[in-house]
Amino acid sequence: MSINTCAEMARACRAASRVVARLNSDSKNTLLLDMAAGLRENMERILSANNRDIELARQAKLSDVLIDRLLLTPARLEAMASAMQDIAALPDPVGEITKTWHRPNGLTVSYQRIPLGVIGIIYESRPNVTADAAALCFKAGNAVFLRGGSEAFHSNQAIVTVLHHALEQHDLQSAAITMPASTERSVIMDMLNCSEDIDLIIPRGGEGLVRFVTENSRIPVIKHYKGVCHQYVDYNADIHMAIDLLVDGKCSRPGVCNALETLLVHEAIAGEFLPRAAAALSRQGVTLRGCEKTRHYVPDIEPATEDDYYAEYLSLTLAIKVVAGLEEAVSHIEQDVSDHTEVIVTRDYENARRFLSLINSSVVLVNASSRFSDGGQLGLGAEIGISTTKLHAYGPMGLESLTTQKFIVTGDGQTRHGLPWE
Repeated sequence: MSINTCAEMARACRAASRVVARLNSDSKNTLLLDMAAGLRENMERILSANNRDIELARQAKLSDVLIDRLLLTPARLEAMASAMQDIAALPDPVGEITKTWHRPNGLTVSYQRIPLGVIGIIYESRPNVTADAAALCFKAGNAVFLRGGSEAFHSNQAIVTVLHHALEQHDLQSAAITMPASTERSVIMDMLNCSEDIDLIIPRGGEGLVRFVTENSRIPVIKHYKGVCHQYVDYNADIHMAIDLLVDGKCSRPGVCNALETLLVHEAIAGEFLPRAAAALSRQGVTLRGCEKTRHYVPDIEPATEDDYYAEYLSLTLAIKVVAGLEEAVSHIEQDVSDHTEVIVTRDYENARRFLSLINSSVVLVNASSRFSDGGQLGLGAEIGISTTKLHAYGPMGLESLTTQKFIVTGDGQTRHGLPWE
């Protein structure tokens, strides 16, 4: 695709964004419900397109983890449609007055939420992102420019066709949800040069993709390099609970960014906890790599290297380290931090409070699975991504993160300086 063609698409997306920004809540919600219905009505067509992508992925010998990220099933498609309904049911952030104050001179100053404009999403594998991103951007009054991975090309095109049909049924421009019908990698660079018409870029994928986008973009980027998520098992943790959280966090979907990658265990509980945890993880096919103290309690696992504690495996591999206590656990997390998600399992209220206070990752949980670090699970309806940088959003990004705020100032004739004829 030529730069001119991409730029023309971005300009059309910008024009469509101005129309979307003026829609009222009822119009947006009705459209989202129609999009959800369209996904259900076209399930066979979308699954057929996905089967084509899956077959090509197998021919290309992609890993089982990547294929799982690519796979659509009736249940996953239903979850996509349900997420659209959930987003429609959420309060509309656009137009919300978030704060008002009064100045001594009589001026009234307010913050009001407004759309960002055009949001570019560059992502890999997961075709559900196509529907989630479109729905969230639209509800927040934005247009969206999508560039999915070539491995999900047919799935993404099938989903976008359904979304375009809904837009057209409501007399809206299909450019409000723009997706180039191209697998050329040059499209990414073309997008990153469209700084006049795209307001924000959100890359979703591996660390290599995020770094490439960040280093080459002329547009502000929300970064999420990787998710090295930790679970710390405190000295008095409920062992049964800790194992349940560990297995869920590591094994339910190991290829996602909120899956656990490192287990930290207080030395006082290691002798009782580690053999039971290792047995539970081994039954799920997890490869374990541990420090010297860990291997004292579980001698048949692989030794861990320093690199293991920085690794985002995205597979059934877990690094384990025995620590002297909460302070060492916090120190380890700060050293290896990816600012994503951290968990403490404890019955000590004070330690829970200190962990929450000391750890500044975007999501910090007490006695709950790392897999709850997700926009849908946290009540955002769905998420556009997870930001691990603190500007302008941090953590799972829902509707509010897809808006900005403008100042509204009202007065009754105030001037800043005295007028010359006074």
